[in-house]
Amino acid sequence: MNPYLSVDEATSACNRASKLAALKLTGLANSRKSWESISQLKAILCENGVKTIAYFAEYIQRHWDEDEFFGYQFLNGLNPMMIQRCSNLPENFPVTDDMVKDSLRGSSLKKEMKKGNIFLSDYKMLDGLVGNVVSGRQQYLTAPLVLLYCNPHGMMLPIAIQLKQKPSKDNPIFLPTDSKADWKLAKIFVRNAEFGVHEVDFHLLRTHLLAEVFTVATLRNLPSPHPLYKLLFPHIRYTLQINIMARSQLISKNGAITTYAGVGGESLGKLLERATASLTYSALCLPDNISERGLETVPHFYYRDDGTKLWDIINKFVAAFLSHYYHCDAHVQKDTELQRWISEIFTNGFLGRDSSGILSSFQTVKELIKFVTMVIFTASAQHAAVNNGQFDFGGWMPNYPTALRKPPPKEKGQTTEDTILETLPDVSTTVNGMAVLTLLSKDSADHYPLGLFPENLYDEEVPCKLIEDFQKDLGELSDLIEKRNKKLELPYTYLSPKNVDNSVAI
Repeated sequence: MNPYLSVDEATSACNRASKLAALKLTGLANSRKSWESISQLKAILCENGVKTIAYFAEYIQRHWDEDEFFGYQFLNGLNPMMIQRCSNLPENFPVTDDMVKDSLRGSSLKKEMKKGNIFLSDYKMLDGLVGNVVSGRQQYLTAPLVLLYCNPHGMMLPIAIQLKQKPSKDNPIFLPTDSKADWKLAKIFVRNAEFGVHEVDFHLLRTHLLAEVFTVATLRNLPSPHPLYKLLFPHIRYTLQINIMARSQLISKNGAITTYAGVGGESLGKLLERATASLTYSALCLPDNISERGLETVPHFYYRDDGTKLWDIINKFVAAFLSHYYHCDAHVQKDTELQRWISEIFTNGFLGRDSSGILSSFQTVKELIKFVTMVIFTASAQHAAVNNGQFDFGGWMPNYPTALRKPPPKEKGQTTEDTILETLPDVSTTVNGMAVLTLLSKDSADHYPLGLFPENLYDEEVPCKLIEDFQKDLGELSDLIEKRNKKLELPYTYLSPKNVDNSVAI
């Protein structure tokens, strides 16, 4: 059972990357010009054949600047991990009832908070970070606060945006009642902040790098006959090689984030440090995370709905599998290889931080089952949720700009459509960013969906039967999601088991 990519497989992956270079759109990859208009961007992309996701691309091109779609993405977009219920406004976000009375249809913030209808997305992790220099030009980062309202129709709508953390005269709170250009530009800055936090924290750290922690601990501490090694093998087999490629594509000296993203350069390292320091066990366990953020009853939250069902299926399989080998808590406590495994994860992966909530040892079978469920969910389902839609949502650059060339506005009423075009990425940054997002979203040729065990790891009757049951449950969930999606204007497919890889992928 070799956990490493063969030479042919690695070469194939590199060939895929080289083919994607064609998506840089000959003649545009080195252009430092601004886009002349949003319609020009659309026309050039169509002329160059970038219509690989026809319906999704057209949908986002039509709706990217609408409040309904902006709010939708906090629940079912690339990063459904930021939004949380708001019962009290942060002191540094002085939104008043008068500001949002039109959005709340005459109601007040206090009343709507009491009903559980007010939500917050706070990008304070970006506060104080200096933007990267892209193609010799300074880029700009913001650390926005976004207030949202779930209206009586179940739509999540933005009602106030402050682009920097410290309130001041030159840091206005933007509202839907402001000019169309002011409000659009404020939302663009939020979407750029979303790019930075999503790619560095929720994609790179919480899936790729965590999967690497689990992989290295497994290879160092668990021999191949160990039941946990066998259970985890499909979920770690390519992790190290995939991460080498991911580093090369994203954060190496010439990587996409380093070269083309506003959050690249020195700010990338600082953001990664902050994300690591704030990471907790409960944030990685989907049911706990949903509860902590107060999102149990939010309507049309398909990430939560599908993710919870998938978590439960994985947990059921893991519980049955591990209970077959560990009949009581004492068996867990006396497994020295298992204890070294979790100790290394705690010490090296989470820097020995008790505040993370990560266990440093296992005392019960129940603890082991939950932790292993989290490991498998992180490497497979969570990665699919934050990775597979990157070109879907980011292929249309204005919806997911990698960098912004002008600082945030200091007053209202000064923004025009020309200002927006001068702020958005130039032509080169746009098409190079698209090429990388295409690579990151592309299905690999050696795609192994969750539940598929390509190697014959088991010769015992019980584990083989458990795998059959696991695959059946996954198939039923895929059918259920497909049936639901037929009724949706924009289907949510990322956590359908047939679209979830066994492990992280590029």
